[in-house]
Amino acid sequence: MTMRVAYLVNQYPKVSHTFIRREIAALERHGVPVLRFALRGWDAAVTDAEDEAERGRTRYLLQRGVWPLLTSTLRVGLAAPGRWAAALALAWRMSRRADRPWPYHLIYLAEACLLCRELQRAGGVTQLHAHFGTNAAEVAMLATALGGPPFSFTVHGPEEFDKPEFLGLGEKIRRANAVVAISSYGRSQLWRWAAAVDWPKVTVVHCGLEPAFFGDAAAVFTAARRLVCVGRLCEQKGQLLLVEAAARLAADGEVFELVLAGDGEMRPQVEAAIARHGLQARVRITGWISSAQVRDELAAARALVLPSFAEGLPVVIMEALAIGRPVLGTYVAGIPELVRDGIEGWLFEAGSAEAAARAMRACLAAPEEALRRMGESGRLRVRARHDVDTEAARLLDTWRAAAAGPGA
Repeated sequence: MTMRVAYLVNQYPKVSHTFIRREIAALERHGVPVLRFALRGWDAAVTDAEDEAERGRTRYLLQRGVWPLLTSTLRVGLAAPGRWAAALALAWRMSRRADRPWPYHLIYLAEACLLCRELQRAGGVTQLHAHFGTNAAEVAMLATALGGPPFSFTVHGPEEFDKPEFLGLGEKIRRANAVVAISSYGRSQLWRWAAAVDWPKVTVVHCGLEPAFFGDAAAVFTAARRLVCVGRLCEQKGQLLLVEAAARLAADGEVFELVLAGDGEMRPQVEAAIARHGLQARVRITGWISSAQVRDELAAARALVLPSFAEGLPVVIMEALAIGRPVLGTYVAGIPELVRDGIEGWLFEAGSAEAAARAMRACLAAPEEALRRMGESGRLRVRARHDVDTEAARLLDTWRAAAAGPGA
């Protein structure tokens, strides 16, 4: 079967969405053309040249304002009134328990109408795929209800797992021809909200790294007593707790540096906590940095530390292990599927500054040979489980099986 795929993302490109860019590139290396659609992102700040190039390849549904939405809604409604009415009823059902009121779902319907017209102009699209189970998945679902191609979506978490009923996750799974989870944990959470008859639709496809990311060898080992945390500064990533853990180490006289690579809505609170504990000389916040700069920060550190409260399966863990850096992470979501305690790093209890400090202390005290051994085990594990070309092939197989139908 010849496939032509359209991707839909709420905002693309985005600093934290490099995994989508990698997946699209891998699909195209497999010979599958991919059209990029996004609701927003045409004016967002990006740090990578690759993201800048992706922006030029992406069609933005909201870039031209409200008029294309209105005219597309009218034309789709006149051309197929029955389907339009059914999609309107579906939008109404999605709004009944949603965390966003009814007018938002009318907007999603208008976005779906515009997307349908764009797909018709492009021609030949066999699969519509949304990343994240939030509003992009609803727009894709409505586009299919309006007569567009079959839709599927990837769920990353943790947002979808925090409010599955408000997002109508069960309805989206029921109407999709395929659903992707990025970990076994993620699949289990989707099964919680799906009818058992729909469980076979849910497939695990890992986020992946491109072969070039691994290089020929691990990054040169550094004896620096530096730990790096990479991620958006937000409540679910736990950086405030990490600062508390760093304060405990400082009080014990440990020599260390902690780098917080990223930015976000909680930066003022994190900076205030750093100042309150007098850690300005030990803790540094980089702000948003490029993928190359993230790799440099990882290579310059002894290990990656993630004190997350909620997760999917962070891509930065794969990136750290791929260059031979151990990982300190919590027993949360998909993290233990990749990082095994004492083998690729240290796992510790979420929500405990003492447990985080204990793991950090163990890492700082570990001999070089133990760190190298953990890093090499991590490199082999990531190569085996998170090669983006292998995972893209798995995604293609999922779509082909869905197109062939049950029992094919």
